Amino acid sequence: MRPAWSPALCAAALLLAGCAGYRLGPTHDVTAGDKTIEVLPFNNQTLQPRLGDAVTQALREELQTDGTYRLATRGPGDIVVSGVITRYQRYGVSYLPGNVLTAENYRIGITAHVTARERDTGRLLLDKDIRGDLLVHVGTDLADSERQAAPLLAEDLARHVTELLTEGAW
Repeated sequence: MRPAWSPALCAAALLLAGCAGYRLGPTHDVTAGDKTIEVLPFNNQTLQPRLGDAVTQALREELQTDGTYRLATRGPGDIVVSGVITRYQRYGVSYLPGNVLTAENYRIGITAHVTARERDTGRLLLDKDIRGDLLVHVGTDLADSERQAAPLLAEDLARHVTELLTEGAW
């Protein structure tokens, strides 16, 4: 007699097989919340004002949200992250109908050179240029649109930095 496979049993088997390679928590050998991380203020070498503060704040918030590391708020951290914002770019993506010289949507991006180092050993964990991008619709004022987009742009960069730090891709 042939066993009858029910559709529910087949679906459960496929679901469990798909989760076989999943690993809960950090993918490298760090227990979540075991180490502290200190984020030094980012240095802004671009002409765009207040980017350093926005990136520093966004990175601290992103690391807290992720939870792999505890943010060192009192005293030095086990890992020290520092960075320099080296480039701010703006590219026209789409233009006004009938006026090919006036962009209505821009892609703005920032590049930061980020380093992460273990405080005790001095071992370099991350030393890389990382980029954040954002699409911005320009209303009546380009400068105002860029100013409003700066925190979102900083969040995108912070997500990329946090991913590299927590996934252990160093």
